[in-house]
Amino acid sequence: MDTLHAPWRIEYILAPRPELKSGLFTRIAQSSDDEANYVIRRDRTCFALLNAYPYVGGHLMVVPYKEVPDLNGLTDEELADLWKLARRCMAALTNLMKPDGFNVGINLGKAAGAGIEEHLHIHVVPRWKGDTNFMPVIANTTVLPEALKNLAARLRAELAEKH
Repeated sequence: MDTLHAPWRIEYILAPRPELKSGLFTRIAQSSDDEANYVIRRDRTCFALLNAYPYVGGHLMVVPYKEVPDLNGLTDEELADLWKLARRCMAALTNLMKPDGFNVGINLGKAAGAGIEEHLHIHVVPRWKGDTNFMPVIANTTVLPEALKNLAARLRAELAEKH
C-alpha cells in the first residue's frame, strides 16, 4: 500500500469547529448564494440543489425549507410541493442529460443511510444503462462527466424556462 503524507492537513484536523446553530440544508435555504450552494430551483415551500458529493452526474436533492426529520412533519401542501419539484427536476434532467431511468428515494434515519437525519430530503439520481464501472469499486472514485457549476447553470435555466 502506498502512503501519502499531507502534513499541511493537520492544522485543519486540529482546528476548533464552530458550533453551528442550524443544519446544512437550513443554512443553504437561508443563503442567497445559490451558485456556491448549487441551488438550481427555489419554490415557495422547497428548493432543489445538486448533491456536492454525487453518486453520478446529475444527482440532486429536493429539500423542504422546513427542517423536519420525516414526512410527518410536512403539511399536505408542503408534501405535494416537494414531489412536484422532484418531478420537474426529473423532467429537466431528462431533457438535458437523457438518462435511461432514475433512482428516487428518501433515507429516513441513520440505519436507513441518512447522512443528514434532521432534515428530510429526496434524492433524485439519474441512471444510464451500463453506468456502473470499476472506478468506484477499485479506485474509490466517481467520474462526473460535467462540472457541478456548469450543470447547475444548465438546470437552473431549464427549470426557469418550464415554470
